[in-house]
Amino acid sequence: MTETETVADLAERLAREAGAIQRERFETEIRISTKGTPTNLVTEVDHQCEALIVGGLEQERPNDSVLAEEGSGQDDPSAEWRWVIDPLDGTTNYAHGYPRFCVSIGVERGGVREVGVVYDPLLDECYRAVRGGGASLNGRRIQVSSEDRLEHSLAATGFAYDVHKSPDDNLANFGRMIKSTRAVRRDGSAALDLCYVAAGRLDAFWEFKLNAWDIAAGLLLVEEAGGRCTNMAGDPPPRSGAETIASNGVLHDAILALLETQRPASAE
Repeated sequence: MTETETVADLAERLAREAGAIQRERFETEIRISTKGTPTNLVTEVDHQCEALIVGGLEQERPNDSVLAEEGSGQDDPSAEWRWVIDPLDGTTNYAHGYPRFCVSIGVERGGVREVGVVYDPLLDECYRAVRGGGASLNGRRIQVSSEDRLEHSLAATGFAYDVHKSPDDNLANFGRMIKSTRAVRRDGSAALDLCYVAAGRLDAFWEFKLNAWDIAAGLLLVEEAGGRCTNMAGDPPPRSGAETIASNGVLHDAILALLETQRPASAE
């Protein structure tokens, strides 16, 4: 077994263990607080899941770098391997009892995405990708859709936490896409939206002002499933998540053409 495969196995195990916590605590009484704005929530389950994942890494891979949403772990730029962790993607959903959330773990080697694992604990669906090895769902190979007509496509998006105050709010893009596609979904978990593009359930996804932990696993899953991921200019998307468009590839240029005139000024 290669080191990359060992890393992927560990990522899946930790994601499943964190997901078990989410499943057990779902729709129970939990502590909820905010981070900066009323729309940016964090719960005790976020912290509990992150502690489990980071604690596991400290035991098994103490020399690796860790970038985790809630701030635990050490992000060491000199480390060969870097784990980018969203312990609970879809916190607002979770806090409201809305069943759309997951664990997302992306792993980079030398700054290149190498492993992506996303686990949906309610559906018991584990998405996994290794660079050059394809993408899978519960061990079954997945691939993006072959839809080539934008008007027949199903897309997804989301809105940043500052949507109430910022003029860069994605609303104009949402209007353009909803009038050009079969439908647009907005379901509150970028990681799962990217997985659904990889699995062919969605044909495209776009969003701005995401963070590295939102997309680190999902982008690799889309690419390994045969899709395309870029920024608004058609170049590789920033690792920061500031500007992300993912699709089955066939529809990508048409989507870029729709979105480009509405590009937010703050996008990186």
